[in-house]
Amino acid sequence: MSRFEAKFKGRLGNFLVDVFFTLPQTGITALFGPSGCGKTTILRCIAGLTQLEGSLVVDGKSWQDSSNFLPTYRRPIGYVFQDANLFPHLSVRKNLEYGLKRIQIPRKNQLWEEITEMLGLEALLDREPSKLSGGEKQLVAIGRALLSAPEIILMDEPLSALDRFSRMEILPYLQRLHLDLKVPIVYVSHDLQEVEQLADWMILLERGHVIAQGSISSLLADPQLPLVRLPEAAVILEGTMQFFDSTYCLSLIAVNGGFLTLSQDLGVIGSRHRLRILAKEVGIAKSWRDGDASFLNVLPAIIMDVQPFGEQQATVFLKLGKKANGDALLARITKKSCDVLQLKKGDEVKALIKSVGLVSIPTINHDG
Repeated sequence: MSRFEAKFKGRLGNFLVDVFFTLPQTGITALFGPSGCGKTTILRCIAGLTQLEGSLVVDGKSWQDSSNFLPTYRRPIGYVFQDANLFPHLSVRKNLEYGLKRIQIPRKNQLWEEITEMLGLEALLDREPSKLSGGEKQLVAIGRALLSAPEIILMDEPLSALDRFSRMEILPYLQRLHLDLKVPIVYVSHDLQEVEQLADWMILLERGHVIAQGSISSLLADPQLPLVRLPEAAVILEGTMQFFDSTYCLSLIAVNGGFLTLSQDLGVIGSRHRLRILAKEVGIAKSWRDGDASFLNVLPAIIMDVQPFGEQQATVFLKLGKKANGDALLARITKKSCDVLQLKKGDEVKALIKSVGLVSIPTINHDG
């Protein structure tokens, strides 16, 4: 049985919720879907702030079933809201210490040092919340949640109230949670690119129901799901740094099915990275000779499906590798190109990927 298993069913006004899902033991799981699909409601059910029929098992312990409902104050959760909700009359230090008051563990000092270092809070401890930027306030809110030693962390659109610069300030710290935390994080967002940067697992919601759940890479490339029909459709690949060409500042990354070249220095050989490839940045060729064009990334692939996208375009679903045993890839091309090339399922093709279309995101080191 999963360490985390949730089932909620009930009506809130005219809105019906009927969901069942499980979570991995660690990493970030995104609750994703259009506005009004039930993301925050589900988060509140996990927290015990909203009570619907169902069951909830966290780390092997029942928080809710037909005869038991653990109140919120007894649930070891860390909850981070859209707004930081810091106590304005307390310093950063005192706000953080509020999280420690909830727990009785012998290693409070060690936990304090770990969290303040992880989130870069040491220089902020004696400041007042009114003197912090939006990103700094949210980091303090996350720190306060972590210092309660939660068994699960709930984040309800923690970046949505921030401007672009504050988001860029806080994103690296959220990405680092992958590496340093050993508890699951449930992350609500309406921003797909944000989810692509942070999440390992995704629960896709629609009108109060789960329509799919799985690794983010598998859901983004699933031809049966609405994500592939978005204008910003993309895939997520994970790869390992192989080589750096200092002459041209190019990094070579090994992915499942080939090698990709990025126009940036990705650091240490052997480091793991997450790559986002937009469907519109991928082209297709039936034949290819090295050196015939400016594309640095030309990978063998097999067409798995072709679907129309609007009246003038098509989405081509690919699997990298000559035997279709590599990563999934999407290509968004014109209908004319699709017709001229006579593309169909099973065709062996070359996927042409612009190096500028690759966005590198630090990813979790699963080997710890």
